[in-house]
Amino acid sequence: MRKILSCEFNPDTACVELCMEDGTLLSIDCTAVENEVANSMYQRSELDWLIYNDPLSYAELILNGDPGLYLKTVTKYEHSDD
Repeated sequence: MRKILSCEFNPDTACVELCMEDGTLLSIDCTAVENEVANSMYQRSELDWLIYNDPLSYAELILNGDPGLYLKTVTKYEHSDD
């Protein structure tokens, strides 16, 4: 895998932008990713947290991981019987 030199969220484009060691620039469309892998507001919220607080982990998850499995693991929705 290529080394990531910089990674940040650009709110103007709604993309996480990466600069790789070899000069390659990558842009991850966060809206498109959410539309593809998030099935609930809880999953979207988890992705949003990563985007704003840890964009490098978000980028690595999207490029190298299984975002669907990750979201199923970290988000849990329970119905309230109030």
